[in-house]
Amino acid sequence: MNKLLGYIFSPLFYLAFFLSLIIFHPIQWICYRFFGYRAHKISVDILNFFLTYSDLFLLSSVTFKNEQELPTDRPIIFVANHQSLYDIPALIWFLKKYHVKFISKIELTKGIPSISFNLKYGGGANIDRKDSKQAISEIIKLGRRMKENTWSTMIFPEGTRSKDGHVKPFQVGGIATLLKVVPNALIVPVAIENSWKIVKYGTYPLRVGEQLRWTVLTPIEPAEKMPEDLVMEAELAIKKIVN
Repeated sequence: MNKLLGYIFSPLFYLAFFLSLIIFHPIQWICYRFFGYRAHKISVDILNFFLTYSDLFLLSSVTFKNEQELPTDRPIIFVANHQSLYDIPALIWFLKKYHVKFISKIELTKGIPSISFNLKYGGGANIDRKDSKQAISEIIKLGRRMKENTWSTMIFPEGTRSKDGHVKPFQVGGIATLLKVVPNALIVPVAIENSWKIVKYGTYPLRVGEQLRWTVLTPIEPAEKMPEDLVMEAELAIKKIVN
């Protein structure tokens, strides 16, 4: 029955999702070219509001729980598990006041309405996974921007999306590199649940009626801890919620 409903509601979801991307592409361009970073960011935030609530067309619920009092005057490294493309809009929308940036594959900076433009000009790091030197250099530049502007970064340390919802082992590299540049950054785990179920059948049909949840967990002070210990602590905190 779920698959049958997916055939009915998936087109509505895709229409809302991609129409939002197409409409906001020229809006982003105008905001960035004529009004600068702040206006561009507002346009991106609003875009991701519409992308997030496109999930309603799949009869899915969206719950973002953040009971933490996070600072806005200090860089934050958000550490999350990764289940699907649809993890990201809610993270941008609900964490908008923290100026969250992403580390993305450089291939994504071309050809995707709105998304490619934001990745190219939004201040994140676009890395070539085949060129480790370039990747490290871009992450270091991102760390400097975090430090100068009190921005935050979202990292998915699993490296790839989980297709069954189970959290894969976290990798340390990106977080360790950022901490070298921004050693005082607060580590904040975020647990993402059930978005993998949307794409259980692939890109079409999508599953309907899922309870999509994002939970911001207790921050971790870097203090004098090793990056490996910080990442392990974040991984275990997320696994308590997800696995």
